Amino acid sequence: MKHVNISIKGKVQGVYFRLSTKAVADQLGIKGFVRNLADGSVYIEAEGDDFALDCLKEFCEEGPERAVVEEVICEEGVWEDFKNFEVLKKSSK
Repeated sequence: MKHVNISIKGKVQGVYFRLSTKAVADQLGIKGFVRNLADGSVYIEAEGDDFALDCLKEFCEEGPERAVVEEVICEEGVWEDFKNFEVLKKSSK
């Protein structure tokens, strides 16, 4: 099990990216959160096994139908022991 931080840039807000990400994460048993950032990107912190996290990253590289993904940055992070996967409100960061 590991923790990853994923940043997605492009046309990724207003296209159901967060809700689609939650659906994928729930199917894969991933815990964490997804939120829109003020700069127009989407930010995810996710915890799960390697296979599930690889699948989530693949989803992020495509996004939902109306998204135009330009860049995905995935870095290993610090384990938080999330209990579920949540869609959070926009961050001012």
